[in-house]
Amino acid sequence: MAERRDRRRPHAPTKRRLSAPTNRLTVRALLVAVIVLITLAVPLAVPLDEQAVDLGAKLRPPSWSHPFGTDEVGRDLLLRCVYGLRVSLLVGVVAALAATVIGTAVGALAGAFGGWADRLLMRLVDLFSSVPHLLLGIFVVAMFRPGMWPVVASVALTHWLSTARIVRAEVLSLRTRPYVDAAISGGASRWRVTLRHLLPGVLPQAGLAAVLMIPHAIWHESALSFLGLGLPTHQASLGNMVNAARGSLLAGDWWPTLFPGLFIIVPTLAVAALAAAWRERLDPRRRSELTL
Repeated sequence: MAERRDRRRPHAPTKRRLSAPTNRLTVRALLVAVIVLITLAVPLAVPLDEQAVDLGAKLRPPSWSHPFGTDEVGRDLLLRCVYGLRVSLLVGVVAALAATVIGTAVGALAGAFGGWADRLLMRLVDLFSSVPHLLLGIFVVAMFRPGMWPVVASVALTHWLSTARIVRAEVLSLRTRPYVDAAISGGASRWRVTLRHLLPGVLPQAGLAAVLMIPHAIWHESALSFLGLGLPTHQASLGNMVNAARGSLLAGDWWPTLFPGLFIIVPTLAVAALAAAWRERLDPRRRSELTL
C-alpha cells in the first residue's frame, strides 16, 4: 500500500498544473462569450436607432437616460458603441479567418513541397513583411470606396504572414514523423500526404493563430476608420467615433472618446487572453507571452 501511495504521489502536482490552463481557458472563453452576447442582446433589449439625431440632447454627460452620454449630434453613445463593437468583431473574425486560410495554404505548401516552392513562397512572405502593415493596408483600402469588405481584404492581406511561418515550421516538424514516412513509402503522392496527414496536424496551431489575429484585426480596422479610410463616416464604427470625438475632447467633453476607446481595448484584451490560455492548454510546458 505504501508503494502504491508513493507511486501516485508524483502525479498529483502534474494534474493540478494541467488543470490551471483549463480553468483559465474556461473563464476567458466565458468573458468573450459575454462580450459577444452583449453585442447581440443590447440592440434587441433597447430597440432604438443608433443613428437617431437629437440636437437638443447633444454632448450630454453620462446619465440614467444615456449611460454613456451623447455625442456631438445627440446620438446615444451606448448604442453606438455596441453597434461599433459588433462591426469590429465581424470584421475581425472574417478577416482573421481569411488571413488564416491564406497563411495556412502558403505555409503548408512551402513546408510540404520544399525546394524551389519553399524558397519562392518564403521570399514572398519576406517581401510582404518588409512593408509596414498599416501602410500596406492603406494602399489596399485606397483602391476602393470606404466599406467593410475593403477593410476585411486589407486586414487579411497584411496579417497572414505569421500564420504562414508557424504552419511551415509545424509541417517541417510533422514531415519527420514515422507515419508520414510510412505513407510516402506506401506510394502516397505529395498532395495526398499533405491533405491527409500534414494539414490536419497543423489545424490546432492555425486555429490558435486565427484567434490571436482577431485583436490585431480589430485594432487595424479601428485605425483605418480613425484615419477616414475604413468604414463610411456615418456608420457606427469605434474608429469613426474616436475620430469624430477629437473636437469634443479638446473642449473638455471626455465621454465621447473614453467609451469607444474602452470598447476597443477591453474586447481585444479579452480575446488575447483567451488565445493565451488556449496556447498554454496546447503546450503546458511553455507559458504564454500574453497574459490578462
